[in-house]
Amino acid sequence: MISVNQPLITKQEINNVRKALSNGWFSSSGPQIIEFENRFKNFLKKKYCVLVSSGTAALEIAVKSLELDKSSEIIIPNFTIISNASAVIKNNLKIIPIDCNPITWNMNINYIQNSVTKNTKAIIATHIYGYPLEMDKIKNICKKKKIILIEDSAEMIGHSYMGKKCGSFGDIGVFSFYANKHITMGEGGALVTDNKILYEKFKDLRNLSFGRINRFNHENLSWNYRITNIQAAFGLPQLKRIKKIIKKKKNIGKKYYALLKNNKNIYIQKPKLGKLENIYWVIGILLKKGIKREKITAFLKKKGIETRPFFWPMSQQKVFKKMNFKFKKNFKISEDISKRGFYLPSGLGISDNEIRYVCKNLNSVLK
Repeated sequence: MISVNQPLITKQEINNVRKALSNGWFSSSGPQIIEFENRFKNFLKKKYCVLVSSGTAALEIAVKSLELDKSSEIIIPNFTIISNASAVIKNNLKIIPIDCNPITWNMNINYIQNSVTKNTKAIIATHIYGYPLEMDKIKNICKKKKIILIEDSAEMIGHSYMGKKCGSFGDIGVFSFYANKHITMGEGGALVTDNKILYEKFKDLRNLSFGRINRFNHENLSWNYRITNIQAAFGLPQLKRIKKIIKKKKNIGKKYYALLKNNKNIYIQKPKLGKLENIYWVIGILLKKGIKREKITAFLKKKGIETRPFFWPMSQQKVFKKMNFKFKKNFKISEDISKRGFYLPSGLGISDNEIRYVCKNLNSVLK
């Protein structure tokens, strides 16, 4: 089976983990955590960085650190991972989903302005799949409306927009180091900011809000969202070669695009769209209307090719229906592409022969 994500693990990762273990640093403190945080913040040109246990944890901490009133609304994409929504809901705030752009699959910036109310306090701007969001436009909206910007760059680690690193535009930037990300620690996440007050809150909220005078007299209700030094040790060599990783991801995407672009039964994103460059975190495929996705993915599975369906929209989530959430707007684009889209194997460990094999079989079943 050609897995949808095959990580590329080198001797550097293994040796660095061994070094951490041999030095006795394996828990939630240690020199590798500090080194990773310092290197990561410098890479993004931010003042502060805090490592946590996952990207979801980073989102939850980001939202809680704002200490918003319960009447507050936070704008999120409708087409995204559920972590964006759950981070808001767990903090007793209201989500305001935005439909996506049919070409980029990112939240449609034109819809943001009309969704802002007096209760809108923040936007979670999430880069989806390949193209970065036009962060300059979103940042301008936030500045005019005095809205806090949380930039979710879980899928964009190392990528840039207009010469600036994704994840560095927002008041808060959040990242994930899950197995399928450009830098993986198996699990893991990070928050970055230039705000020292927020930075101190991040550290507090990831660590059970232990008391400063009496450790076990806690100052807040928070979580154990710590990361281990072993994970940081595993991620460090990848951070050091991040430019090579991004170059390889883009090349994988370009190879797929060259082999699939002429198939009239699918839509695959171009390597470039105006000023947007595609990082190809995943190789997203959108089937022509009328073609059954399940039939195509079942065929590929028989050929030893693993796939994943697109994100399911927030407006159609079972859990939110059970909670009697009412979504007043319609989300035609995200609800449509969620049914027709899936992505192909694109991990850093994939070979050129495997890419050709995947494309050959996909083209054969979609003649």
